[in-house]
Amino acid sequence: MVCGLRKSKRLRRGFILLFLAGIVVAVSGCQTINFYSQAIKGQYQIFAHQEPTARLRAEAQTPADLKNRLELVDQLRTYAASNLVLPVDGHYLKYVDVHRPFVVWNVEAAGEFSLEPKTWWYPLVGSLEYRGFFSKQTAERYAERLKKQGRDVFVGGVEAYSTLGWFKDPLLNTFIFNPDAELAETLFHELAHQRVFARGDTDFNEAFATTVGEEGARRWVRSSRGADAYAAYIGHLERTRQFVRLIMGARLQLEKLYGDQRDADGKLEAARKPPLPAGEMRGRKQQILAQLREDYKSLKAQWGGDGEYDEWFARPLNNAQLNSVAAYYDLLPAFEALLQINKGNLEKFYEAAEQLSKLPKKDRQQQLRALGQMSAPVGNARAGL
Repeated sequence: MVCGLRKSKRLRRGFILLFLAGIVVAVSGCQTINFYSQAIKGQYQIFAHQEPTARLRAEAQTPADLKNRLELVDQLRTYAASNLVLPVDGHYLKYVDVHRPFVVWNVEAAGEFSLEPKTWWYPLVGSLEYRGFFSKQTAERYAERLKKQGRDVFVGGVEAYSTLGWFKDPLLNTFIFNPDAELAETLFHELAHQRVFARGDTDFNEAFATTVGEEGARRWVRSSRGADAYAAYIGHLERTRQFVRLIMGARLQLEKLYGDQRDADGKLEAARKPPLPAGEMRGRKQQILAQLREDYKSLKAQWGGDGEYDEWFARPLNNAQLNSVAAYYDLLPAFEALLQINKGNLEKFYEAAEQLSKLPKKDRQQQLRALGQMSAPVGNARAGL
């Protein structure tokens, strides 16, 4: 993550690809076939161009900065396996330069007057709240079709993703040059997806992986980078939490405005009848989003002008964009509470999360939201266990 795009990329990790060629013939419809065709082609191009990191480190022509990052990744892989009990296996032993700033672009959508996210069904993993494309242009074309349906749409670049063990995930130029702590967080986050995964539950999967990524990075930075680096990373997490608190506060106001309700699975669903006329609803919505921008300006001033989220706020704000943050942080307090209950023992934490992943979604959501009431507000970053 680099410069102003750093935070927007952090919040768009975790795209899960579905790329078996047989899937294409198992589904119908031109758009569906086109989607899976581009996914298979994009994944194949990555595999076709990946190079073993051991060979790159041994070759004289490999840039020194890349060699240094590859050496750091080896250290992080070792730490993930020995200290975080994560399934490293053969992941991150190859490298690919995709010659673009993001590896894929996710499209998310919601109604104009509802925070209920549009979902897409995928074989093997169920319904997810995003559609991913290896081409920005293709993603934007698809987004335009959704906009014409009257939806709020958000297109966000993704720097890393997990294939959930279907393939050995490679390192990519899109994230390998991130600052040390954020590179560690990215790798631990993506490896966490392979440790526990709940079919068809985006919020569960991303909040779990975010918890593991942040906790793992905290522990690694504290043990290997010293007190100053640790304090800097904790400050970084605190700014993230403050940003998230702004977004969640605005979402709560919009939820009440729209009359959205929680369904049996704990997900927001649109009101059957809008509580206000469209014109009035639209005006109040823009007032809430305008106030969100003003609140960010105030928060940025408290940070001494730090502009980590300027790029995110440079976009026209809408329901889908706010949802892109909630997917990672709505259930985060629940997983932080679960980690605390297990006294920081990651193996026990994973086992507890695995048990939750096997529950019916309704029961899982109820237990997670009860756990979330036990945790500190998401605005407070923990100092580590």
